[in-house]
Amino acid sequence: MTNKIFMVLAFAGVPLSVIGTLMHWSNILLFAIYCITIIALASYMGRATESLAIVAGPRIGGLLNATFGNAVELIISIFALKAGLVSVVLASLTGSVLGNLLLVAGLSFFVGGVKFKTQTFNVYDARHNSGLLMFGVIVAFVIPEVFAMTMDEAKTITFSIGISVILIALYLAALFFKLVTHRGVYQHNEEKGSHHEEEEPEWSKGKAIAVLAIATVAVAYVSENLVHTFEEVGEAFGWTELFIGVVIVAIVGNAAEHASAIIMAYKNKMDIAVEIAVGSTLQIAMFVAPVLVLLSLMFPTAMPLVFTLPELIAMVTSVLLMIVIGNDGETNWFEGATLLAAYIIMGIGFYLL
Repeated sequence: MTNKIFMVLAFAGVPLSVIGTLMHWSNILLFAIYCITIIALASYMGRATESLAIVAGPRIGGLLNATFGNAVELIISIFALKAGLVSVVLASLTGSVLGNLLLVAGLSFFVGGVKFKTQTFNVYDARHNSGLLMFGVIVAFVIPEVFAMTMDEAKTITFSIGISVILIALYLAALFFKLVTHRGVYQHNEEKGSHHEEEEPEWSKGKAIAVLAIATVAVAYVSENLVHTFEEVGEAFGWTELFIGVVIVAIVGNAAEHASAIIMAYKNKMDIAVEIAVGSTLQIAMFVAPVLVLLSLMFPTAMPLVFTLPELIAMVTSVLLMIVIGNDGETNWFEGATLLAAYIIMGIGFYLL
């Protein structure tokens, strides 16, 4: 039923997006059409990556889900950078970190916890990810903020470029560690079992890759037009660029993985659900953010890796809360509710700023 709704929305949304853009419809109407279309297309990307994940196994499956979920956000951010909306891009990166760690993980733990009393996931992965979260968000985002206070703009950009290169290198090293040198060393019982092998992928490998490619191209087209509606929509609803970035762009941009993680938790596949939520956060902090810093050098306005104080404090507290809750490799509905409560508090704060 849900798939049929998304099919209708995608097949109606893409032509409407094209027609509306060419005929210069109201920006507020177009904003709604673009957002719904991106979410519908993201669901196709989610289903395609889920089909590939069944073939590839939970770790690579979680990585695929995170990568293609973040592809949407990366595309939106590139067009926002091109339009000179640096504060929207930084805010959307903040929103992705908060959205993944608090909203996605919170909903996954809550939905899974309502169905199952307790759920477990790979405790070794959780501890490994905790260290990377501490580095990727707290070290790499707080240090530039502190040092930039006494630097001019040129030095801040140079410092941001240096940090970005180090982040990308460490992210690639982390993937090499998990997928090559230490693959299977910390294997969880759930992965050793055969219950994910019994599941048949919805689409064949070829069809899944084709759907991913077509959906990504369509998302790129719609995203470019979405960026041009931000200013008018912000004025109409009284939304700041910060709120649009932290809440709207982050939720629309990450819709695919939001849905995938919750579905996986409902099926009691917590390894994949956690890998999507935490893996996606790491990918945003250690790959997407630094890549955007480097890409911004091609545009008139370069983007430093320097966030506002509310953004920084929100990200740091969400990382610490996730580490405390997730480090034991067990979860329940109340822990999910705690993460969701934190997300709502921060959302209200960013709305009122």
